[in-house]
Amino acid sequence: MASLKEMRNRIGSVKATQKITKAMQMVAAAKLKRAQEQAENARPYATRMASVIANLAAGVSGDGAPKLLAGTGADQRHLIVVATADKGLAGGFSSNVVRAARDRINSLIAQGKDVRVIAVGKKSRDPLTRLFGDKVVKSFELSEHKVLGLPAAQPIAELIAESFEDGQADVVTLFYSQFKSVISQVPTASQLIPAVVEGDAQPIDLNGAVYEYEPSEEEILETLLPRNLTTQILAALYENQAGFFGAQMAAMDNATRNAGDLINSLTLQYNRKRQAQITTELIEIIAGAEAL
Repeated sequence: MASLKEMRNRIGSVKATQKITKAMQMVAAAKLKRAQEQAENARPYATRMASVIANLAAGVSGDGAPKLLAGTGADQRHLIVVATADKGLAGGFSSNVVRAARDRINSLIAQGKDVRVIAVGKKSRDPLTRLFGDKVVKSFELSEHKVLGLPAAQPIAELIAESFEDGQADVVTLFYSQFKSVISQVPTASQLIPAVVEGDAQPIDLNGAVYEYEPSEEEILETLLPRNLTTQILAALYENQAGFFGAQMAAMDNATRNAGDLINSLTLQYNRKRQAQITTELIEIIAGAEAL
């Protein structure tokens, strides 16, 4: 059984850990506000961009449709982009996204599909490399950027576009965590190529008017679709960032509470042991006095 000194040291160690988790909770809460604002501000822009593309795509069909919109017509080569965080201590935030991507990758492999993976964030790179080895063709670290923005999303979008143009991918799917609230982050799969218009991004209502585009819809889409690719990735990274800080704040709050419960339990054990030791010493003193 541990001595009183060992128990005091353990209580002191847990108290020190509690101070660290409390500080991390406060830092995550401070960063969450800005990250949440960025995620919420990016949503209308991404949705509006998708609406414009949906409106233009309504007038384009057949061989004239850009490949980023129509795809290659095949479904054999899949590129899976998995976006998580660079850091941990956020509960199951990153592992939930990796698990969703892993299930999709395993399903595609079982169907005989050719799968390649791009890992965004250290917490996706390590487990995916361990699970799928050389199928992970590239990884990106978001911590290299002091501020999350276009410089972080642009290289990812360019690599995706190059892979598609080189014939290395027929379908591109992005996995990320959609921010719902501080305690709710939902792993989400979004198909980037061929471009898919989400349910809340309807074509713009022209009220019966007929527009003639100059240049043509095809030329406009050729310019807009690569930008939309970057926009969708950036919006997903903002969602990830907000979700990470929310998950970290909740995880550190739980850790702080658990540390408090452990301190109370250890203190109770310490007091009982100390009381038992004092009682034993008193009994020995009384027994010695009676013997005299």
